[in-house]
Amino acid sequence: MEDAVNLARLLSERLGAGAVLTDPADMVRYCRDWHGDVTTGAVAVLRPASTEAVSAAVRLCAELGLSIVPQGGNTGLALGGIPDRPQSEVVLSLERMNRIRSIAPDDFSAIVDAGCVLEAIKAAVDAEGCYFPLALGAQGSCQIGGNVSTNAGGINVLRYGMTRELILGLEVVLADGTVWDGLSTLRKDNRGIDLKQLFIGAEGTLGIVTGVAIKLLPKPEHVETALLALPSVEAAMALYRRARRDCCDLISAFELMRPEAFSFARDAHPDLPQSLPTDYPAYVLTELTATGPIDLRAMLEAFLEKEMEAGEILDGVIAASRQQALNLWKVREGMNEGQAMRGPHLRTDLSVPLSRVADYIAEVSAAIAQSMPQCDVAAYGHVGDGNIHFNVIPPRGASRAEAEAVIKTAKTILYDILDRYDGSLSAEHGIGRLKKADFVQRMPEAQERLLRALKSALDPEWQMNPGCQIDPRPREPKKEI
Repeated sequence: MEDAVNLARLLSERLGAGAVLTDPADMVRYCRDWHGDVTTGAVAVLRPASTEAVSAAVRLCAELGLSIVPQGGNTGLALGGIPDRPQSEVVLSLERMNRIRSIAPDDFSAIVDAGCVLEAIKAAVDAEGCYFPLALGAQGSCQIGGNVSTNAGGINVLRYGMTRELILGLEVVLADGTVWDGLSTLRKDNRGIDLKQLFIGAEGTLGIVTGVAIKLLPKPEHVETALLALPSVEAAMALYRRARRDCCDLISAFELMRPEAFSFARDAHPDLPQSLPTDYPAYVLTELTATGPIDLRAMLEAFLEKEMEAGEILDGVIAASRQQALNLWKVREGMNEGQAMRGPHLRTDLSVPLSRVADYIAEVSAAIAQSMPQCDVAAYGHVGDGNIHFNVIPPRGASRAEAEAVIKTAKTILYDILDRYDGSLSAEHGIGRLKKADFVQRMPEAQERLLRALKSALDPEWQMNPGCQIDPRPREPKKEI
């Protein structure tokens, strides 16, 4: 403890007291995950206000033998930004680096600090007649540097792609304090290996993202939102295939929900308007966007009319105003808040091939019902890109130990079935510390060698977020039986 106190004092002296937090009461929000399930500690929280200050902080931490846990808005769900070695780690928060450096409407690009909140970026480019399509439930507090470092997904992936597809360039502080300036806004640049891709999805393990050049699009002029009731999950997936064909690829969101979504959403928002009966087997929340002289409403209405006449859609409502559209989205966003109110539970962000989404949900639902009938489940997601959130919630009143036992058993069930489907245990939230053991366990040896070689080349002392994604020590070799 005395060593940690001395280290904290040195950090304050060298970096300036205004850039360093050492009081545990001030640090707690940086050392607790978004759901409040995990609270740890740190030697200090560093809050640099510029790229140069980040570089100085990294060099000083290397000199003092401290590891660094980079942190954006701390909205992650895989414990990627939470320290796990409080006596030897600092949190480096980018929150003071929140400047919009430039917006170039003619180039459809912008350059921003890594600590810019996503919603602020979207508002700033909107004022210039442009659109940044990354959209997340946490966009009012998540930061673009964290979005880059986790390769965040969100509701618009099926049309615009993951964060990776929206990044033109990066500025990164490397483990030795060197600043790599790769903030190009060129759309096409084929000069060898694309270095920015090394840091997208790396969760701060290879360097600290301090600046981001983003790709912008024309601002949508037409938006149509609909909530649809369907006879089954299988029918929802079939509807998606037909919608992709008939709606000319203008679908920006296609969200699957089951009846329990409304129950969880009302736990969080008791006054939520009821747009449809809540006892249909499956629901789809879809949104279409377009620019130019396109009658999007007529296109959507014609498609839905045909589907309802064929009996493929049981009921539905099209938002008549932007406020009604926001109310429909409150169900999708509120269900996450309602689940969080139930305390610790299994949260997953899986992906399987599109053609197997319905089968996976059905098989896991049956397995959980048989093994854990006392638990509630929530199966939903951005199924247009194969992403399923299948969450398992312990019974009300369960103790922490009982909840942890439920989480462990349910995770085994879900992942065992996922392996048979050749799926991914992280579709959009990253690996962090939460999924590290399961990730490494399933990793081919060649992939592990490549990742370790890359990590050792860019961060030879394993100073950057060392508890995240992979551990310094390789797996034990498999024993021959």
